[in-house]
Amino acid sequence: MELYIAILVFAFSSTITPGPNNIMIMTSGLNYGIKRSVPHLVGICLGFPLMVAAVGLGFSTIFDKFPILHEIIKVLGVAYLLYLAWLVASAAPSSLESKEQESKPLTFMQAALFQWINPKAWVMATGAVAAFTSQSTEMLIQVMAISLSFFAVSFPCVGSWLLFGSVLKRFLNQPNYQRMFNVSMALLLVVSVLPVLNELRETYLA
Repeated sequence: MELYIAILVFAFSSTITPGPNNIMIMTSGLNYGIKRSVPHLVGICLGFPLMVAAVGLGFSTIFDKFPILHEIIKVLGVAYLLYLAWLVASAAPSSLESKEQESKPLTFMQAALFQWINPKAWVMATGAVAAFTSQSTEMLIQVMAISLSFFAVSFPCVGSWLLFGSVLKRFLNQPNYQRMFNVSMALLLVVSVLPVLNELRETYLA
């Protein structure tokens, strides 16, 4: 029982803290509102626990045999995050967008697949599996317990960031304020990938 509580505490603390998912869902809440951002929210809340299950049940062994695949995913992840940062920074305030030029939030599938190129998601998934599994207990049971813990905390944790973004819209009702917010969130996304960029630089350019 104590182990499961520890897993829940880890899942909650790692899910509620800032990261690419939470920054993006908060930005989506401000720019598109809660209703249009629900597929994005559900994609995160289902996609990440499924990723944890896949990593825990042996997907990580593929990367042990073919480490270049992990490096490729890492590079693609950084490139995609930088692209998303540019989209966020250049997004027009919702009050200025015409029907023809209106941008769209991430879909369910885009948000779910994003977990596989999200650096923080990899750290959380591999860290949880490494810390809360042991050879003395059935691996399937342990991995499912970890995945279900993340599923249980995902909706309230990630949902709170979506709600916060939606509430902010009431205060940032001026186009210039919305632009400033979008640029700030884009910069945070860039900052979130700096450790990965530094790691890649040390590996391939040092």
